[in-house]
Amino acid sequence: MASNAWVILAIVLATLLGTHAGDPDITSDFIVPDGVTPDADFFTFKGLKQALRGAPMDAPFKVTKASQVEFPALMGQSVSYAVLQFAPGGINPPHTHPRSAELLLVVQGWLHVGLVDSNNTLFTQTLRTGDMFVFPRGLVHFQVNKDPRYPAVALSAFSSANAGTVSLPKTLFGSGIDEDILAKSFKTDAQTIDKLVSAATMG
Repeated sequence: MASNAWVILAIVLATLLGTHAGDPDITSDFIVPDGVTPDADFFTFKGLKQALRGAPMDAPFKVTKASQVEFPALMGQSVSYAVLQFAPGGINPPHTHPRSAELLLVVQGWLHVGLVDSNNTLFTQTLRTGDMFVFPRGLVHFQVNKDPRYPAVALSAFSSANAGTVSLPKTLFGSGIDEDILAKSFKTDAQTIDKLVSAATMG
């Protein structure tokens, strides 16, 4: 009987915590940082213009964000944007957003995208200009421009002002997890793990 009470308590707590996993509701129209007097400029962000112009200049993949960090007017609004620029062959490696779903719209070129659900099922799609794809919150996903000649650009909308990004290669191989643990987890040798760690810490 006591164990049932603990199970019920655990379910209630998990439900309560789950309902607060995204952005909290605010009790005013908007949030203004200390020392700021809001005007029309406060509600305007002009930092995405350059990113909408094709391939990134200095990398195979580049993300330009408009989150609450870059655009403080988004605090409390449960929304943000990003422009994803892909050079030919560019990849946004497997990653998750712990606080948000992502709605991706291809605005130039084409992308191969995929997500893995909690049953370990892979869903992939080829998106052309004008196509959209949703990545549910917390699920591992990726995007790649398989075009060998032309760049691709996409817009991503998020249901959080601070979606967060957990890059799997950097998290697994660049965070300092003991290499022996990684080797055993991936059922491989230490030399292979060492190469992956070296690659993750360089990039």
